[in-house]
Amino acid sequence: MADRTTSSITIGAGRSTIMTVIADFASYPEWAGQVKSAQVLSTGQDGRPEQVRFVLDAGVISDEYTLAYTWNGDESVAWAVAEAGKMVSGLTGSYRLAETGGGTEVTYELAVDLKVPMIGMIKRKAEKVIIDTALKGLKKRVEAA
Repeated sequence: MADRTTSSITIGAGRSTIMTVIADFASYPEWAGQVKSAQVLSTGQDGRPEQVRFVLDAGVISDEYTLAYTWNGDESVAWAVAEAGKMVSGLTGSYRLAETGGGTEVTYELAVDLKVPMIGMIKRKAEKVIIDTALKGLKKRVEAA
């Protein structure tokens, strides 16, 4: 997974408020456009989800898979595939939150590996659509609360 796609956005809220929205997987279909459902399978001692089952429809990438999450307080969360899907063989990513003078900068990094051959440019474009939609949706969701 050498190729990663990264993008950032500034959200007018503190890190803990943003992390609360990120950890609320049941609400993802309401703001993360490509996520059709997200079911928490297990939680850690901190009460945050450890494994989440997703149904994703991002056009060229449509699948069901399970991700395992590692939380670092309100500073970051990273994930990786715990159970691959029919198309997705690998998926790693993270949200990193850094407070700035005007809110919190949220950086989303994503790398997707597929079982089916796909031109790198098309795969990166799909990753970029997923990231941009998620960041804009996250910003809207947090700032509307």
